[in-house]
Amino acid sequence: MTAPADAAQSDNGHITGFGTKPYRSYVLLALTLIYTLNFIDRTVITVVAQPIINTFSLSDAQWGLLTGPPFAIFYALMGIPIAMWADRGNRIFIIALCVIVWSIMTVACGLAASFIWLLLFRIGVAVGEAGCTPPANSIITDYYPPKSRANAIGIYSMGVTIGGVMAQLFGGALAGLQGPDFGNFIGSMGLGGLFSGINWEEVEGWRLVFVIVGAPGILIAALLWFTVKEPPRGYSDPKGATPVEKAGFFEAFKEFGKKPTFWTLSLGAAFVAFVGYGLIAFQAPFLMRVHGVSVSEAAIHYGAPLAAVAALGTFLGGFLSEKLSPRFPAIVAWLPGVGLLVSIPAYVGAFLAPTLSMAFGLWVIAAVAHYAYLGAQYTVSTAIVSPRSRATTVSVLLLIVSLIGNGIGPLFTGIMSSAFMGGIIEKNGLTEAYATFNPGFCGARIAELGEQGPALCSAYAEGLRQSMVATVLFFLVAAAFYFLASRTFLKDRWSPAT
Repeated sequence: MTAPADAAQSDNGHITGFGTKPYRSYVLLALTLIYTLNFIDRTVITVVAQPIINTFSLSDAQWGLLTGPPFAIFYALMGIPIAMWADRGNRIFIIALCVIVWSIMTVACGLAASFIWLLLFRIGVAVGEAGCTPPANSIITDYYPPKSRANAIGIYSMGVTIGGVMAQLFGGALAGLQGPDFGNFIGSMGLGGLFSGINWEEVEGWRLVFVIVGAPGILIAALLWFTVKEPPRGYSDPKGATPVEKAGFFEAFKEFGKKPTFWTLSLGAAFVAFVGYGLIAFQAPFLMRVHGVSVSEAAIHYGAPLAAVAALGTFLGGFLSEKLSPRFPAIVAWLPGVGLLVSIPAYVGAFLAPTLSMAFGLWVIAAVAHYAYLGAQYTVSTAIVSPRSRATTVSVLLLIVSLIGNGIGPLFTGIMSSAFMGGIIEKNGLTEAYATFNPGFCGARIAELGEQGPALCSAYAEGLRQSMVATVLFFLVAAAFYFLASRTFLKDRWSPAT
C-alpha cells in the first residue's frame, strides 16, 4: 500500500513527522527488521567459516577473498544506480524487490557444489543487499523530523548488530544439524516426497544454515510492500526545503563532493569497516583454532553475546549523540573516534589473552566502544545534503565503505594470517610437513596429522592471532578521520537557506 508521491507537504511536518507516532514506530521497526535480515544473510557465512574452509580446503587468504572483494565490488557497483532509482522511484517497492533477490541467493549458497559457485551466489547476495540501506535511510528522514533522526537512524542501524546476533544464534544452532536428522524432520511434515532425490547422508550442516536462514526473506518482503506507505519526499523537513525535481547523480555529487565532512566521514567509516569486516570474517575460526571451541559454541556462547553488546554500542552512540548535541553540536561526528580509541587496547588484549574468559571480557568492552560509530555515518551524511540527494549521498558513502572495508578488510586479514602462519612454519622447520597439512584434522583428529600435527595446528592458530592484532590497529586511522570530520561538520551541515 503506497501514498501518492506528490502528497502535499504538511506545514509542521518538520515538527510532527509523517503519520502517527505509532505508525512511524511500526515503519521504523519494519525497516530495522529488513536491515537485520540483510545482515543475517550477509554474515551467516562467517558463522560457518571453518566448516566451509574445511569442505573446500581453503587457505585463509582464499577465505578472505571469498568474503571480501567480489561481494564488495558488486555491492558497490549496484548501490549507486539503485540509490538513484530510489531518489526518483517508489522506495518501498525497491527494498521489497531487493530483499527477494538476496534471499533467493542466500538459499542458493547452501547448494553450492564448489568454491566458484559459492563465490557466484555470494555476488548475487551482494546485488540484492545493495538496494536496502540508501532508500531506507531516505524513508526514515521523511518519516522523522530532524530532532528525532539521530535516534531513529541509530535504532535502524542496530539492524547490523541485531542481525549479527541472530546470525550467530541461528547459524550456530543450525550448524549442528546433520543431514539425516533434517531429512527425517522434512519427512515428518509429509514433505519428504518433494526432496526424494536428496541423499541426506551427504548434506553438511553448513548448507542447511543457508537454506533455512534465507527462505523467510520472501515473506518479509511481502509484509513490507503491503503494510508500509511511501512517504512524500521532504515531508519532515521545513516547508519549502525540498525541490520538486529530484537530483541526478552528478547534481548530488556536486552537492556533497564539495564538503570536506563527507570525505573525512567516508574514510573514517571505511577504515572502521576495514577492521570490522576483517575481524568478523575470522571471528569463529579464531575461537575454534585458538581456544578450541566447536562451531556451535563459538556462535551461541560467544558470537551471539558479542553481537548483542555491539547492538548496545550502536544504540548508545545514537542516544548519546542526540542527548548531548545541545551542549556539543558536533558530537555525532567525533564520538565515534573516542569509541575507537577505547576499543583498540581492549581488542588487542582480547586477542592476546591466555584464557577464553579473559578474552571474552575484553572483547565485550571493545565491541561496545567499536560500534558506537554506526549510526553516525548515516546521521552525518544525510545532514550535510538536501533531501533530494540523500539516498545518492548514502550510496556513495557505502560504495567507499564497501570497497575499502568489505572489499579489502577480510582479504587483508586472511593474507596476513597466511603470511604469519608461513613465517612460523618456516622458522620452526615445518615446511615439509605443511605440504600435506589438512586444517580439518586440528582438534579431535589431530593425531592423523602425525608427530608434527600439534606444531602445525599451533602455527595455524598463532598466524590468525597475529593477523587479528595487526588488523585492529587500523582503528587509529579511522579515529583520526572522524576527528577531522567533526571540525567541518557544523559548517557543512545543510539548511534550507544554503
